[in-house]
Amino acid sequence: MTGYVIDQDAVAARTTEGDTASSRLAIDASCGCERLEQQVIRFGPGRSQERTLEGRQEVLYVAEGSGTLHVNGDEHALEPEMGVFLTPGDRYSIQNDGPEELLAISVTAPQEGPVAGEHGITVRYADRPVLPASPNREFRYLVNQDIGCPDVTQFVGTIPPGRAGMHSHVYDEVVYVLDGEGVLHIGGEETPIGRGTCIHLPPLVEHCLENTGANPMRVLGVFHPQGDPASRAHES
Repeated sequence: MTGYVIDQDAVAARTTEGDTASSRLAIDASCGCERLEQQVIRFGPGRSQERTLEGRQEVLYVAEGSGTLHVNGDEHALEPEMGVFLTPGDRYSIQNDGPEELLAISVTAPQEGPVAGEHGITVRYADRPVLPASPNREFRYLVNQDIGCPDVTQFVGTIPPGRAGMHSHVYDEVVYVLDGEGVLHIGGEETPIGRGTCIHLPPLVEHCLENTGANPMRVLGVFHPQGDPASRAHES
């Protein structure tokens, strides 16, 4: 297993009659990712059909748009750069007041550790501290143990122009490119990446995301089991 990369637009969109949501399942077990499933979901104006999480937890990232998350009878405001933590059994829908679409990146994962009865549901990027990764790279946690999520880590990383060394992690990770352009180095291959690229990075597989642009590249990462994006199983 040497990883997987695909552009979101290369994945067929799926819709359900009467729903405001259109989803693209970019990464799942069919491409070698056994733990995580990544979807790109666009919510049109109005309120989506209610979803019920069965046996898996879900983290969402609001990339564009704003609205309201209705979960288990409660309401939570949604805004760009916000992370969302949902647990098995949660019933939720998303209200988009429009007129623009609300773009969300969804990742589901197995629920293994116990979740406290009182846990955070939404977290704002602007409220989270900036932390160092490899030289000149930084990230901010969104969903992790700080809000009561025991299994999954969701973060946004910033990659400056240039290339770091090849490295690997012990966890299973999916990545979504939010902004910028570059090259994914993995398995002896070089694949162009840009806004909307979806990537699976298996445990212990060496890789590198190179930023070939003039501006910082921003990526959304989700991995399982949880840990530290700055940690390295191996680095060369």
